[in-house]
Amino acid sequence: MATAPIVTIHLTGPLRPYSGGATELSVTGSTVKAVLEDLERNQPALYRNICDETGAVRRHLNVFVNSDNIRDLDGVDSVLAPRDVVTFLPAVSGG
Repeated sequence: MATAPIVTIHLTGPLRPYSGGATELSVTGSTVKAVLEDLERNQPALYRNICDETGAVRRHLNVFVNSDNIRDLDGVDSVLAPRDVVTFLPAVSGG
C-alpha cells in the first residue's frame, strides 16, 4: 500500500490565528478530503474555520491545489501528489 503524500497547506492571514500563527503546515493526504480529515484531528480550531458543522468547506473559502481551484478539479476528492500545495483563500467580493 502506498504512503499518502506529504503536501503543504498554505495559510493566508485570516486563517493564521487558528494555526498558532503558522503560514504553512505539512500534512499527509492523498486527497483534499484526507487533508481536511487530518486538520480535523490535529488542528481542530483551523478545521472549524475551514469547514462548517456538516464537514463541507465553508462557502466563503476557495480551495486551490497548486494554482487550480478544486471546483475545476474533483472537489474535495481531488487527488494530491507529493509536494502539492493546498491553499485556503477567503473569497473576495465587493464593487
